[in-house]
Amino acid sequence: MNDILLLVQKCAHTFSFYDLETKAALKHVVLPNFPHEFTVDVNNRFAYVGIFGIETAWSRGHEGDHRIAEIDLVERTHTRMLDLWPYYRPHGMAADRDGRLYAMSEAHDMLLVFDEPTRQAVPNMAVPSGGVKTHLVTLTRDASRAYGVHLLSNTVTQFHPRDATVAPRAVMPGPRPEGNALSSDERTLFVANRGDDTLVEIDTDTMTCGRRVKTRSDPNRIYRTSAPDGRDLLLLTNSGERSISVFDARQLEEIERVALPANPTALSFHPSRRVAYVSFQDDYVRELDLDAWRFVGALPTLREPDASYVLAGTR
Repeated sequence: MNDILLLVQKCAHTFSFYDLETKAALKHVVLPNFPHEFTVDVNNRFAYVGIFGIETAWSRGHEGDHRIAEIDLVERTHTRMLDLWPYYRPHGMAADRDGRLYAMSEAHDMLLVFDEPTRQAVPNMAVPSGGVKTHLVTLTRDASRAYGVHLLSNTVTQFHPRDATVAPRAVMPGPRPEGNALSSDERTLFVANRGDDTLVEIDTDTMTCGRRVKTRSDPNRIYRTSAPDGRDLLLLTNSGERSISVFDARQLEEIERVALPANPTALSFHPSRRVAYVSFQDDYVRELDLDAWRFVGALPTLREPDASYVLAGTR
């Protein structure tokens, strides 16, 4: 089977399956309004989609939704809903290698944990994130630490994702932090501040800020990949000028800039090929060659493609 791109189209309210060879849409699964982020379990069997319920993090006048949609990736069907009530607006999503599911309630700054998500309808644990308006959450590989990024408190916190007795440790990297990525050795968390166009290093042992460099306009996301020689590379999507900046993580210097045809919303990497799939607000996902730093293909989508994930020839 060909590689499959899993894609949320948040303003078409769908979770979709696209054939990356033919560019054909194989299945559109209709969901409640405004799905945003999703994660895939360790076995690539189920996807869990947070139903945010409002269009953006700054939409006003509605509290959002409190559910997570479970998608069977073999049958390509929406199987059921998991319920986070009374916690609303699930956004940051993660799964660990032991099968647990994590969902961050942006409305209530609470990480909801499902130890066995295929058998549970409600979470078995809730852990405070330690910040205000927690938009994104990042886990270490062993899921012993979580990092919350908080849009209104302008902080980043480190906390234990399954132990609320461990007090969160907070640092203020700059105005409106959002994009973030751990280094491959997990000793550094890189954070992009949209409020002053900066990229900041946070030492994950001491939770203190290190180097700080200027970026291009409005860096909203960071994604880490590897160069052919193994160096960490950071891809920053710059919404303010429609570009992707490629930073050498060790030098913390921009080494490439890719001009974009539209505003980027998200990207994902192929698990074995050196390409990335970039979602755009002009309703395309484009394939970016990570060696030539140019686009080599495009896939038309429904309205507002967002988070994606590649299933490599397994379905």
